[in-house]
Amino acid sequence: MAGSRSTPAARVVAWQRLHGRHDLPWQHTRDAYRIWLSEVMLQQTQVATVIPYYQRFLEKFHDVRALARAPLDEVLALWSGLGYYSRARHLHLAARLVVARHGGEFPRDPLTLRDLPGVGRSTAAAIAVAAYGGRHAILDGNVKRVLARYRGVYGYPGKTEVQERLWREAEALLPVRNIEAYTQGLMDLGNAVCTRRQPRCDACPLALDCVAHAQGLTQQLPEAKPRAAIPERKTVMLVIRADGKLLLEKRPEQGVWGGLWSLPEMARAREVASHCRDTLGVTVLTQKKLPPLTHVFTHFKLRITPVLLEVKPVRLGRSRSAEKRWFSKSTALAAGIAKPVRDIIAHWF
Repeated sequence: MAGSRSTPAARVVAWQRLHGRHDLPWQHTRDAYRIWLSEVMLQQTQVATVIPYYQRFLEKFHDVRALARAPLDEVLALWSGLGYYSRARHLHLAARLVVARHGGEFPRDPLTLRDLPGVGRSTAAAIAVAAYGGRHAILDGNVKRVLARYRGVYGYPGKTEVQERLWREAEALLPVRNIEAYTQGLMDLGNAVCTRRQPRCDACPLALDCVAHAQGLTQQLPEAKPRAAIPERKTVMLVIRADGKLLLEKRPEQGVWGGLWSLPEMARAREVASHCRDTLGVTVLTQKKLPPLTHVFTHFKLRITPVLLEVKPVRLGRSRSAEKRWFSKSTALAAGIAKPVRDIIAHWF
């Protein structure tokens, strides 16, 4: 790109206006609710994946009060498939807090925004910039990569000391004006130009004084997370059928897939019939082990062995009905369920 001697921020702004993204559904609005919703969904999730979920959420919950009124099950069902389900629980709780504490209006101050569940420093800054025009630095994954290369910051960005260095760099580079275009420009650069594997330095407005570009370090910076063996856990999922209905149970609020409906589980596929009788109150008629599958989380792999069971029809007692329920296939697939559970139900039920 042409070697202009203007400030880095001015070059980013000029590039963004010519080459950046301008048609994302959460752009061109000052509605803090819509911006907050998009920012939470975009955490660890690609834009193309987020867009249809964002649009469906707005159709169902047009403002923060509508979201706050909704049952958590409804929110989780609409979120199903987007992953990182704690975000959905935090989203729902944050909406209720915005209504209860702030009269349905999102705070303008990033520090106050950070009191909301699921809103960290960068997310709060992004909301304050886009909704209120505040002058605040952001530091999402794309921006970390851009700044690590531009300023020659060594170390894994997830380390506290490296992240603090990147925050200082981000704040030092903030322009006085055009903060929204600059912020969007940094994210767009990381998305389209300063990419992880094949950065297009010839198209970058920061190449003129980029440390990594000058020293041939674009493949080394930012440094990768130190590799560690990914542990594997195992579970048996019970696909329990009776009269065309499927038994699901609600998972605890905390932990993996918290608050979602799921297939009942047991540690090993031994004594399945007695487990079902003693724990679930159902009598097994037939059972068949199904092909296993593996679901990969951020920190571990889950090896799932499904077992298909035909059981005697039974009405769940009151002690069990709140946490366990019979579903038709269509209602099960419409509920808040995790992707591997959805795949098992769709294929085998």
